[in-house]
Amino acid sequence: MIAGMEITSQQRAFLRGCAQTIDPIVMVGKEGLTTAVCTALDEALSHHELVKLRFQNHKDEVRQISDKLAEATRSLCVAVTGFTAVFYREAQKPEDRRFNLRTLSMR
Repeated sequence: MIAGMEITSQQRAFLRGCAQTIDPIVMVGKEGLTTAVCTALDEALSHHELVKLRFQNHKDEVRQISDKLAEATRSLCVAVTGFTAVFYREAQKPEDRRFNLRTLSMR
């Protein structure tokens, strides 16, 4: 969970819907939860705000690893479906924000 950020079920549903059109850009491989995976997710969140992550291995630990990644990257794990997780972190600069959770719209 993002420090101080709570989202409603409607906001979560909006982000899940937006994530349906994006491809996974971060992968969890045979090494599992590594510094490289955390760094890749952190950089992807800084650039995209909404990121889909695919588990190629460690498929029995999807929820646990996703929760640890969310904590490590100060992001929100929006959804875990099968072997895919979706993460969201609002851009620091207002002009870089692609998603407006107040109005449930995209730029």
